[in-house]
Amino acid sequence: MSTPKIFYNDQFSGEYVSRDEIELYNNSIASAEKMLKDRSGPGNDFLGWIDLPRTMKKNVGVISQKAEEIRSKTDVLICIGIGGSYLGARAAIEYMSSTFEDTRKPRVLFCGHSINSDYIADLLDLVKDKRVSVNVISKSGTTTEPGIAFRVIRQWMENRYGKKEAASRIIATTDPSKGALRKLADEEGYTTFDIPSDVGGRFSVLTPVGLFPIAAAGIDIGKLLEGAETAMGFCCGDNLENNLSGHYAAVRNILFRKGYTNEVMAAFAPQIHFISEWWKQLAGESEGKNGTGIFPAALDYTTDLHSLGQWMQEGVRNVFETFMVLKKTSRTLCIPKFDDDSDELNYLAGKSFEEININAYRGTLLAHLDGGVPVSTIELEDRCADTLGQLFYFFEKAIAISGYLLRVNPFDQPGVEAYKKNMFALLGKVGFEKRRKELQEKTKEMEL
Repeated sequence: MSTPKIFYNDQFSGEYVSRDEIELYNNSIASAEKMLKDRSGPGNDFLGWIDLPRTMKKNVGVISQKAEEIRSKTDVLICIGIGGSYLGARAAIEYMSSTFEDTRKPRVLFCGHSINSDYIADLLDLVKDKRVSVNVISKSGTTTEPGIAFRVIRQWMENRYGKKEAASRIIATTDPSKGALRKLADEEGYTTFDIPSDVGGRFSVLTPVGLFPIAAAGIDIGKLLEGAETAMGFCCGDNLENNLSGHYAAVRNILFRKGYTNEVMAAFAPQIHFISEWWKQLAGESEGKNGTGIFPAALDYTTDLHSLGQWMQEGVRNVFETFMVLKKTSRTLCIPKFDDDSDELNYLAGKSFEEININAYRGTLLAHLDGGVPVSTIELEDRCADTLGQLFYFFEKAIAISGYLLRVNPFDQPGVEAYKKNMFALLGKVGFEKRRKELQEKTKEMEL
């Protein structure tokens, strides 16, 4: 088992959250931990993610074997999914692979997370001369966005390869026994991987939902799970000193109750961008219900310091920040010295980008603290699979605890259905006739 490679540090200096306030949450964290351990809290039928770092080990071999088969005959793997069905895999691939897709073999491209003809048409133009495989990911198989994308791409695959060869290149990750995609996969002979019935989408990155495309990108999923298992040791327990996830959950809830209702996850490396996107869904869908919840937003520094830095420094003081900082990059570049110092940057000559970036982080932290923003930091040791596995588990556990502290069910998402019902009605889906008439009247009144 690997050693801890992520570190959380709140840097409020007692000004925003005191040690005493944090320690007062020990009992609340212990209660949340007990509900998770005993499977006794709200949403207890979706707690399979807790044990995934151990239970999923037995699947590493078969997932890796299929991934190698696909790698050997594929230039581009198209992953079709939305929300938790693609964000975790994309976060992992962006974090651990080359920054630019053209250098990745195979390229893993994503669709089904939007409704846009140009996106899919451009994607099919891009791959027309490539060897293509497809991983369609949906527990039900009836989610609109990935469902319509898969219809188009399935037709394209069958026209290009023929039904039999296309079927050998399509992998369905879906419910173990029921649903439209399971039925289709069985009929067509697709290779299938199961989404555990007790794991919700946003907690599914350590199931085949995330593991297969991550493995197809050439990443060691065994190490990813090993890291997550390590995090099970330091993200559990009823004492905040020994529970990193509990500490983070307590701090964010204390700040929320003091009027800091928005959390900004600020990444200091572009490779972290999609981890922040994955975290946004995890936090937002888990906590935003019953009229409560911390609003999650994400920024990329130093890039966004040149667009939203002014707001962060002097805007409405209802926001707190969590920085994600990468301690070790895969490679190092240093600034050259020029005789002509017209840009006045020779004072940086010989310094690495990492040294400059870490001081940009320190300068931002101090400035935002002075500007009235509570700031904390998550440090990531390196861009390795076990580090990311630890981070995934740390966030999942923290948001589960945080949801219980907010007295909501962190594992459902009833509000997500509201737009779907309206969309189904407006598009004429059977069973929504009454709502369709009501909405048509509303759209006329609103001139939509």
